[in-house]
Amino acid sequence: MYRNLIFKNPLFLLLILLIPLIFWLSQKRKNEASLHFPSLVHLKQMPRSLKVRFQPLIPLLRALVLILLIIALARPQLGVRKERVIEEGIDIILAIDVSTSMLAEDFTIDGKRYNRLDIVKRVLEDFIPRRFNDRLGMVVFAGRPYTVAPLTWDQDWLLQRLAELEIGMVEDGTAIGSAIMTSLNRLKDSEAKSKVLILLTDGKNNRGEIQPEVAAEAAKALGIRIYTIGAGSRGPVPYPVQDSFGRKFYQKVRIDIDDELLTEIAEKTGGHYYRATDTEELYKVYEEIDKLEKSKIEMTEFYRYKEFYPYFILWALIFLSIEIILKNTVMRRLP
Repeated sequence: MYRNLIFKNPLFLLLILLIPLIFWLSQKRKNEASLHFPSLVHLKQMPRSLKVRFQPLIPLLRALVLILLIIALARPQLGVRKERVIEEGIDIILAIDVSTSMLAEDFTIDGKRYNRLDIVKRVLEDFIPRRFNDRLGMVVFAGRPYTVAPLTWDQDWLLQRLAELEIGMVEDGTAIGSAIMTSLNRLKDSEAKSKVLILLTDGKNNRGEIQPEVAAEAAKALGIRIYTIGAGSRGPVPYPVQDSFGRKFYQKVRIDIDDELLTEIAEKTGGHYYRATDTEELYKVYEEIDKLEKSKIEMTEFYRYKEFYPYFILWALIFLSIEIILKNTVMRRLP
């Protein structure tokens, strides 16, 4: 923290230079108006009274009052500069699969079933606030990618967008390569020292014109690290369907995750692949990524200013009052 004194209107300080001139002209006018008696010159050699000795105090007080008022007009401010040096901070894009396979309810909380996207949203609601020094963005994908939020420090807004995510908001499919390229476009112009993509999916790449391996090469060239997460239990999982009467029941379906591809993408970019088969493991995955990704950045410094002109006005009034009191009491002149 640093402190510095500034003047909001510094040009007013130039008026201080006029004060000697004003007093010189005032004294000159007084001398021209006074009468001089040569026969009284010898009186100057006589001892001077206390009143005479302190007579120059009046113009000095008047000058001090003027100086204080001029300084008040210049508006002195004491600025406190705080440099927020953040020791941990990176740019992160969260890429989330919202294809219909994410409807599978193989994740539970307190024994109650939830679909995969619901659990991912809950885990990210815990992860995002912990990255308060980072800029985060969000991309969702299914048959094609869609940018939900560009990089931002506004966590409240990001959490609102996260809450709005729904399965089926993008045409169905799993376009992993396209999702990576869209995320890279959001990160490539970033000036952050560390740039990270955290991609979560529960399927295999089956849509999009860009192959995931090609997208991973692009990420490597840009210095962007990719962490991949495969979300889902192994083997058949409960998938909700409705009968002709609208009643919900479950069918056992097999949803395969391409572990080999996701591992290749992560390792090629210096990241890591995680497989989360239940809610607890998914929480642990994001906690581990949270611990791994730490870098230093410096936030913009800012100032807070405190106004000091009222104090100068107050002291000017005090000295003006002293002058008035002295002129009408101790220093009072007879007509």
